[in-house]
Amino acid sequence: MRSLYKTTITMTCLLCMGCYNFRGITIAPEIKTYYVEDFSATVLDLPGDLNYLFAEELRRKVREESKLVYSETDPHIVFSGALTKYNISAIAPDGNSTTSLNRLDIGIKVTYVNELNEEDTWTKSYSDFEDFDSNANFQEIEEGLYDVIIEDILERVFNDAFTDW
Repeated sequence: MRSLYKTTITMTCLLCMGCYNFRGITIAPEIKTYYVEDFSATVLDLPGDLNYLFAEELRRKVREESKLVYSETDPHIVFSGALTKYNISAIAPDGNSTTSLNRLDIGIKVTYVNELNEEDTWTKSYSDFEDFDSNANFQEIEEGLYDVIIEDILERVFNDAFTDW
């Protein structure tokens, strides 16, 4: 009985470790390196360095969630792209001819190049938005809005690049 208990615990631990480490990532074993170019901006009124922030966050995500090594010299995987949309719009009018909610909408086009397998190369557009109270001071909340939007887009880019979902 004690042996069965140990076996069950061992199997459970191995299963949990496998699920945690696997995460659905499917990167061919010959792919070892990646590079993320600084993203450009096609939006005229893009604030600050949002395009550079996106590229830096993509570098971080790939570094932390895969075993790939960042390399500027002959990388196996290359990401590039551009911020294509940055828009703040009113979305919820109230009874006083004003709005109670605004929406920040950010769009980006990403190109993924697999230098070892041309068939695995693609370009896709992504966008996401966050709504916020129109009475809020945008400068006080914009960084938090950027964080949420960028993280959502990055998750989709990462999944498209490295999972078979």
